[in-house]
Amino acid sequence: MEDQVTPAGPGEGRLVLAATPIGDPGDASLRLREHLAGADVVAAEDTRRLHRLCAALGVSTGGRVLSYHEHNEAARTPQLVQEVAAGSTVLLVTDAGMPSVSDPGYRLVRACADAGLLVTALPGPSAALTALALSGLPSDRFAFEGFPPRRPGQRERALRELAAEERTLIFFESPHRTAATLSAMAAAFGAGRPAAVCRELTKTYEEVVRAPLGELADWAGAREVRGEVCLVVAGAEPGAGALGEAELVERVLERVGAGERLKDAVREVAKAHGATSRELYDAAAAAQRAARG
Repeated sequence: MEDQVTPAGPGEGRLVLAATPIGDPGDASLRLREHLAGADVVAAEDTRRLHRLCAALGVSTGGRVLSYHEHNEAARTPQLVQEVAAGSTVLLVTDAGMPSVSDPGYRLVRACADAGLLVTALPGPSAALTALALSGLPSDRFAFEGFPPRRPGQRERALRELAAEERTLIFFESPHRTAATLSAMAAAFGAGRPAAVCRELTKTYEEVVRAPLGELADWAGAREVRGEVCLVVAGAEPGAGALGEAELVERVLERVGAGERLKDAVREVAKAHGATSRELYDAAAAAQRAARG
């Protein structure tokens, strides 16, 4: 049976996920202001940023303020579940945007849902959707990929697996890794793939740069990228992933030449392009034998 959300009765506890401004405090909703003042418990990713937000909004938290971040969420989740079960309204806020979207929150939502407790949300700002809307790229179908892997090898493999994805892709990235990630995207998706770098959205120095990935990689490499960054990349053209066997074998052998084992290279290429691993392995092995003479 699926989880059901029903209105809370008098004295019934609830977990409220509250979206907070991604830059401009003026984007805070009236409901967010009311809940900050009225919640029994406010669980915040960074309590100092919460207090700065409250000061900017001219409100004071009426209940207890607790920290809830990636380093303590496992230990603190049972405590917050008990608060909701006892009838408290627990307001969860992160540094910016909606809790649980690349931020703490999923663990607590799942625990409350499993306990049969009410979970609701105060909708509001979203960096991912704001970037998508500003990118000028197709927005009818999209996939949010969060932060790419930090290690270059893992990042390159993850991007290669997305090369044939036809939906528009949205990523978060730290400013000091933006240039390297754009270069890796240009290599995996093609330097001509349309994309956009969306930086410091809703803030004083908001910037949206729209260009092919190769140009964006050069742009980022020539300057110090600062602030919060979202990368939006156009999806692959329909049928772009339908490569022939010779092209698939070529990609496998390129990866083998870069140091990967044949078995691993076949698995990754087959997964990215919907090919059959066994047949691709046989073809690549035969190509290797032919190359050796």
